[in-house]
Amino acid sequence: MRGLPRAGSAELRIAVVSPFVDRRHGTERAVAELAERLARIPDCEVHLYAQRAEDLAVSTPGGSRSSGAGSVFWHKVPFVPGPQLLQFACWFFLNALCRWWDRTFRGLRCDCVFSPGINCMGANVILVHAVFHRLAELQKPSTERGIRGLHRRLYYSLLGSLERRIYCDPSVVLAAVSQHTAEQLHRYFGRSDVAVVPNGVDTNVFNAKARKDRRDAARLHWNFASNEQVLLLIGNDWRTKGLPVLLEAAALCRELPVRLLVVGREGSSSWTDPIAKLQLAERVSFSQPSTGVLDFLSAADVYTAPSLEDSFNLPALEAMACGLPVIVSKQAGVSEWIQDGSDGLLLQNPQDPAELAAAIRRLVIEPDTSLRLGENAARTATALSWDRHAEGIYALLKGVRGRAI
Repeated sequence: MRGLPRAGSAELRIAVVSPFVDRRHGTERAVAELAERLARIPDCEVHLYAQRAEDLAVSTPGGSRSSGAGSVFWHKVPFVPGPQLLQFACWFFLNALCRWWDRTFRGLRCDCVFSPGINCMGANVILVHAVFHRLAELQKPSTERGIRGLHRRLYYSLLGSLERRIYCDPSVVLAAVSQHTAEQLHRYFGRSDVAVVPNGVDTNVFNAKARKDRRDAARLHWNFASNEQVLLLIGNDWRTKGLPVLLEAAALCRELPVRLLVVGREGSSSWTDPIAKLQLAERVSFSQPSTGVLDFLSAADVYTAPSLEDSFNLPALEAMACGLPVIVSKQAGVSEWIQDGSDGLLLQNPQDPAELAAAIRRLVIEPDTSLRLGENAARTATALSWDRHAEGIYALLKGVRGRAI
């Protein structure tokens, strides 16, 4: 069988292993930004193993790199439909099979393997976006039962087992998107050698001018009145992201013209009863994720992130870059770059609706404070760029160069 030629003069061939890549979801958006920038480095050649690759320029494996184009070579991994547990198990096996096939029969040998989380065995560098040991602890009080509850417990058990096996291996270089996550890796797996490489933001896309230019159209789309204050929450697993406490806080601010816009893959049907009990049915809107993250931010007045646990919270950083005031839990990694009362408001107890309600009320009643926090947040966000993020990961990959897969 004809082998895959080594394209160009790349000195560092990298396998990036991620189930899918797009710009609709936080972690996947981060992978897209990283792969794109690594591929622009003259001595890098990036091979992406993924089931789906969207919103990213990719080329056919075996093709040549266009000079300066930064091509990413996409190796499509088969997708098996079914429950999340089955999907993940099949993904874990099939991406290993695809890489083995390319190595054995096509002569494609990579210098290092990069994974955002526990996507494969044999990764040389892993950037941790979530610690499932911690997420599993948060699920324990859950009253979810039946098949769905059993499925969730089995899924987290599998992920926890893989975390112990992979993260405890000292030969695997671990990086975390925040010091918060690095401390969890030390707590659960005894790793005290974790590098912190924070996420970034593209200020060419996310900035105050772009948000203001889109504001009228975005608010018209959602039918938000000019006097309404829109609180935005973006993310999956809404319980962990703090939606219950946000709903309770909104109910405590009933006298204010507050609306909620909640974005994520989770279905809204399970929230119908809680919203009705709080008499918020006319105040809450739901949306599926889209590549138009800026449109959601443009419709909002405040970004709220009362997370019970969050390794980083990329949408909060993007909101800051757009000049939006943010209310962020101290359990979110992005809080490490926020000074309370200067470029955002920090929640000491994200499970306290009264604390969140007080923060919301302050920003609604004090427009000058809201404006000041947003302007300061935009300046703070400029320190965290995707170029800086890529440089940090590139340095780690160079450090493990030569460990062929």
